[in-house]
Amino acid sequence: MPTPRTISRVFNSIPTMEGAGVRLKRAFGFNEAPLFDPFLLLDDFRSNNPADYLKGFPWHPHRGIETITYMLDGNVKHGDSMGHNGVISSGAVQWMTAGSGVIHQEMPFGDQHGKMGGFQLWANLPASQKMNPPRYQEITEDRIPKIHLENGVEIHIICGNIGQTKGPVNDIAIDPDYLDITVPPGISYTHTLAKGHTAFAYIIAGKGVFCGQNEPYANETLILFGDGDTIAVTTEDEPLRFLLISGRPLNEPIAWQGPIVMNTQAELYMAFEEYQDGTFLKQYK
Repeated sequence: MPTPRTISRVFNSIPTMEGAGVRLKRAFGFNEAPLFDPFLLLDDFRSNNPADYLKGFPWHPHRGIETITYMLDGNVKHGDSMGHNGVISSGAVQWMTAGSGVIHQEMPFGDQHGKMGGFQLWANLPASQKMNPPRYQEITEDRIPKIHLENGVEIHIICGNIGQTKGPVNDIAIDPDYLDITVPPGISYTHTLAKGHTAFAYIIAGKGVFCGQNEPYANETLILFGDGDTIAVTTEDEPLRFLLISGRPLNEPIAWQGPIVMNTQAELYMAFEEYQDGTFLKQYK
């Protein structure tokens, strides 16, 4: 018999400032990371005010993690030390595996009305892959499958699969699901997840009830689930849209400072030492 998941913790996103002065909401981060293994943080940078985001995220390094940027509105121009550059546009995803090291910048700019909407998730890499060559998976909106269930539920599959429909992001160590789910009003929906995987929902519009609880949760609320096979979602008089994210825990030590996450303090010290002396970026044939 399937084991329904229950709600373990509930978090409200907190205003913070990052980069050169970007105002955003942090759903979880450094202090909560042990609860979210293998995930490290989730930032919500939705705004209709260009002053909140135009200063962007100038050149900075990453090592030992993956950064996953999912855009709903607006754009992010990006470039890196390896010569990659481009724009993450509305509806698109960039799944960057920093591996041994990338130095890059991300500069948001809104749509024609100044609207910006997106999320960045950080996922940890296992020790065995932290020094692998960096790589990108650039996914445009038209490559993201969108399925419609008989009850009206719509699911955008960034990573993972629903039945025989598989998302375009692949070959990720933590075996993640990354889904954008909309549940219409007056619907009960049950979703199956891998048992043993860390799983959470982040609400991005509307409100709904999770796991049979009485209290509905609304926009900018994160729900961390306990273990089990399924989660249940119920809506009443308005639709609910949420990100559903899950992944296999690594159960490894974390040494984390700023944009670099390793397993030991010695590895962390070495990363910053290499960044200072110009040997941070590795050469691969």
